[in-house]
Amino acid sequence: MRLNLPTLLTLARVAVIPLVLALLLFDGSRARHAAALLFVAAAATDWLDGFLARRWNQTTHFGAFLDPVADKLLVAVALVMLLRDDPRGLMAVLTAIIIGREITISALREWLAEIGQRSRAAVGVVGKFKTGFQMTAIGLMLWRTPLFGLPTYDFGYFLLFAAAVLTLWSMIVYLRAAWPYMRGDPG
Repeated sequence: MRLNLPTLLTLARVAVIPLVLALLLFDGSRARHAAALLFVAAAATDWLDGFLARRWNQTTHFGAFLDPVADKLLVAVALVMLLRDDPRGLMAVLTAIIIGREITISALREWLAEIGQRSRAAVGVVGKFKTGFQMTAIGLMLWRTPLFGLPTYDFGYFLLFAAAVLTLWSMIVYLRAAWPYMRGDPG
């Protein structure tokens, strides 16, 4: 396997996950801010690696596999740590919706690929908005302290709620596209 820059960026995103986790285990705003900045930088590479891979015609099967795995791991770790810090019922529901959807759609995509219908679960516009809202929300919530007088955590919490709605919407879109195959009647 030859590594190119887009794949290296994806691998860097995976490598950042334990650092984000370790920083979130420390008390104090400096550690939280460092974790938030690493999270935001990793989230930015999600867009950048895909853009570069397409632009430079450097898409690989390994990169196509690793990219969504890196995103899901990064989001899941951050959400679990946010839930640890804020174990209210609604935060638990939002976390469960987002992580549950990621597991469901990953399994659906794998199954559709096995039956030769991978394109049925291609990322759509709603999924891209969901990711943008989700990454922004988590970054703001990780930062936690007000920034320029703005309540970052509260704004992030609102965006996370919106991301959860988009999460459910995008899951319904994917399930509807796969439904004929799930019923056994691709017609």
